[in-house]
Amino acid sequence: MKYNFDEIVNRNGTYSVKWDGGELLKAMGLTDRFDEETLPLFTADMDLPVPQPLIEALHKTVDHRIFGYSIFPAEYYEAIQHWFKKRHDWEIKKEEIVYCPGTVYATNIAVKALTNPGDGVIIQRPVYPPFTRAIVENDRTLLNNALICDEDGYYTIDFEDFEAKAKDEKTKMFILCNPHNPTGRIFKEDELKKLSDICAKYNVILVADEIHGDIIRCNQSFTPIVKVADQTDHIITFTAINKTFNLAGLHCTNVIISNLELRKKFSDAIGMKSASPFTVAALISVYRDGEEWLEQLKEYLDGTMEWIVGFIKENMPKVKVRIPEGTYVMWMDFSGYGISPKEVHDRIYNRANVLLQDGVMFGKEGLEFQRICIPSPRPIIKEAFARIAREFEDLQ
Repeated sequence: MKYNFDEIVNRNGTYSVKWDGGELLKAMGLTDRFDEETLPLFTADMDLPVPQPLIEALHKTVDHRIFGYSIFPAEYYEAIQHWFKKRHDWEIKKEEIVYCPGTVYATNIAVKALTNPGDGVIIQRPVYPPFTRAIVENDRTLLNNALICDEDGYYTIDFEDFEAKAKDEKTKMFILCNPHNPTGRIFKEDELKKLSDICAKYNVILVADEIHGDIIRCNQSFTPIVKVADQTDHIITFTAINKTFNLAGLHCTNVIISNLELRKKFSDAIGMKSASPFTVAALISVYRDGEEWLEQLKEYLDGTMEWIVGFIKENMPKVKVRIPEGTYVMWMDFSGYGISPKEVHDRIYNRANVLLQDGVMFGKEGLEFQRICIPSPRPIIKEAFARIAREFEDLQ
């Protein structure tokens, strides 16, 4: 079927953090203004309706009228195996799959279960803020292998610095984000192999957050790191339906661990975790019947990104932005205006009444950046950028 992603679905009153969480966001210091006119584009969930087969599967679950404790049936594992074999030629064994109720939770479990207080953990800033919290709040040592940004906003890895940090005997883990949030890089196979080789050489556990791996541009390809690694015993991979199919509220991350010892430590640290019947039904549905929807979504997101780049070039030429290779976030550099990050924030969040994410949240490397999540109906995106552009007209 043909999906209409331009349809605006009113999410007010649905317990949405994005649309109903104004008081929480103000209390957290993310914004001073949040009202009925706010356009929130700060968080990585979609304002787009999910695949029709998924809706039908969840209706079937509701119609049963009993929502007790659930098992993971064979169909659950088979759906995961089918999806990754078909899309990435990745053979996953059933016993390698560990359910976890969320990727942030899984990150914290990995850090606590597989490293000790004081151990070094490498991340690549600017990067998803919960990586930092998982390290610092668990008393590990944060090691920043900052990505290198060229004049065109393209990010690459500083391998010399990475190896210097990895070979320190106190370094025990590296958390990779691929596709990278917020820069949008999809790391190439030779980059991934080199990262894996270095980690294997120095006995560093490699935790690969690949939950954006399905959300890539139509002219791009994504390769799971285990497909290019010479060995995989040191690799743990996070996969999820949450980003791909807009199911963050159903809490479903699947962690793939081939190493039995690491898998046991990780599983023991999680303890017994069961998903709701809605989560189980959702995963089986989307991995079996969600591909048509996903391909249409990717085309729609590509079109939105092309529109954004064109609009910025014409109306806000001092902003540097490029179409990301993967993810549905865009990373915008406002340094060309020569004003403080605080003033940039005020013009966007308070005057334009558009809620984004200040880049400094991703590390000091993002100080003059803003991150926007764009999987909303295009009319909302166009209105948001029109508002923002008006607040920068005096600086063009």
